[in-house]
Amino acid sequence: MTPTDRIVALFDHLGIGRAHLASQIVSDMAGLAAAHPERVGGVVCVTPVRLDPEPFAAMPERVLMVAGEYGPTAETVRVAAPRLPGASRVMLDGYEGEGWADTAKDCTAELVGAMRDFLGGIAADTPIGAGSGSFAGISYRIEGSGPALVLLPFFLAASQWDPAVPALARQFTVIRLGGRHLGGVAMLEDRAAMPTYRAMFRSLVEALAPQPGEAILDVGCGAGSLDRQLARLVDNPIIAVDPNNFALGEAAALAEEDGLGGRIEFRPGNAEALPFPDAGFGCAFSVTVFEECDADKAIAEIIRVVRPGGRVAVAVRATDLPQWWNLDLPEAIRRKVTPTPRSVGPRGVADAGLYRLMRQAGLADLVCYPAMITLDRPDGPIWRYREDHALSLLDADERAVWRAARDRAAAEGTLLASHALHCCAGTKR
Repeated sequence: MTPTDRIVALFDHLGIGRAHLASQIVSDMAGLAAAHPERVGGVVCVTPVRLDPEPFAAMPERVLMVAGEYGPTAETVRVAAPRLPGASRVMLDGYEGEGWADTAKDCTAELVGAMRDFLGGIAADTPIGAGSGSFAGISYRIEGSGPALVLLPFFLAASQWDPAVPALARQFTVIRLGGRHLGGVAMLEDRAAMPTYRAMFRSLVEALAPQPGEAILDVGCGAGSLDRQLARLVDNPIIAVDPNNFALGEAAALAEEDGLGGRIEFRPGNAEALPFPDAGFGCAFSVTVFEECDADKAIAEIIRVVRPGGRVAVAVRATDLPQWWNLDLPEAIRRKVTPTPRSVGPRGVADAGLYRLMRQAGLADLVCYPAMITLDRPDGPIWRYREDHALSLLDADERAVWRAARDRAAAEGTLLASHALHCCAGTKR
């Protein structure tokens, strides 16, 4: 089942004919808008960093785009707006809104007010009932009364929708969704399933060389996708931390589903101030986290909690290396889509500077290398997320050329894309 199939099945299960939708990850709503527009009331895109407007082209007057005043979400909405004439826009004053932004917490009143004002003039069904459950692989929680408002997960926001729900539930029947098939969890699961990503992680584990019995720490575990892989590779105790309680809950549920609940301990924890004493772990790793925090602090912390002689491994996105689409494209289009999307905090690291930072932090015996990640599932969420960015850079004629090239590559069985990570492992002196 596609995510759209699952959402439709859930709507039928809950007796919802038509509902409002809100999400940061616009592609989670795109399939329903394109294939079943009659089941969609209003659409709210909350601080999106990727947005392909085409699936919503037939309903622009039902689309609200909420963006920061500056930064990547402001640019995303600015580029999408001409392709959605009649859509509404709200700018959050003084707000940036990175991909990991906690928008519902940071801008609760502004976001709730904008959603209430916009959705109040669009029809949606009023479902009956409350409670929680799971259907078609999607978990749900229902509260409030009024027209149905379906809240799909943010990408990495620690609070998710929680700060906004009490106010929204006074006007809407709020239905929060989760599970491995939606939002950031779906992207992390999809990414971790790629053979080249699994190979990259196996090489990190080999570089860590955990000794029998010593505990391994994962800093910024997200959905726990790599921890479940690790539990199948080694027998060691695994502790995984993340500041996002929503992600920790999803990670624990997925570990239980996979029969690994007893092998991994998930705890709240911030990379810049880990909640552990010095030298408590035999080795530690972090994958695509130090782009979004203070990298110097995070590296110092991950080294602090590892015993002398233990190993530390870190991987980050490589924004200094080009991405590659295996498509027969004109050079003008290729130049537009080759640069890797930037998603880096002001003190984060997402380039070869990682190697220097690890050396300056005092690690010895460094192993440094870029790893190529190949995506070849165009129906998967991580592909859609990256392709949405590419499509947002192209005009109408260029998008037609892109789709023709995409169709040819799919027919030939050669449709794939690649991007790089920087990986580094070293020994604590």
